[in-house]
Amino acid sequence: MHKQIQYGGLLAVGMAGLAGGFSVGGLLKRLRRPTPNQILNQVKRAFLKEAPIEGSWIEMKKAPLQKFALRTDVYYGGITRYEDGQLVQYEFLADANTGSILDIYRL
Repeated sequence: MHKQIQYGGLLAVGMAGLAGGFSVGGLLKRLRRPTPNQILNQVKRAFLKEAPIEGSWIEMKKAPLQKFALRTDVYYGGITRYEDGQLVQYEFLADANTGSILDIYRL
């Protein structure tokens, strides 16, 4: 009987540790910020679905952005590709904290 209680307690502690590990792992994954290269690769993958890319760039330093009452840090980047025989450039802004693309526009 005494061994059954020990195994039950050990099992409970093990399950609690496992649950705690999963929750901490999930939290750390959400807190991890994307790198500028990860953001650039995300944009390049989207553009490559439409046409080949001639060039791309992203600034490695965050820049502050304020739009009305909202403030965040962003990365500026760009893509160059041919469209109808003409070289066309696009610039994008990506949220430095989430990696979300905030704007893409043709230059």
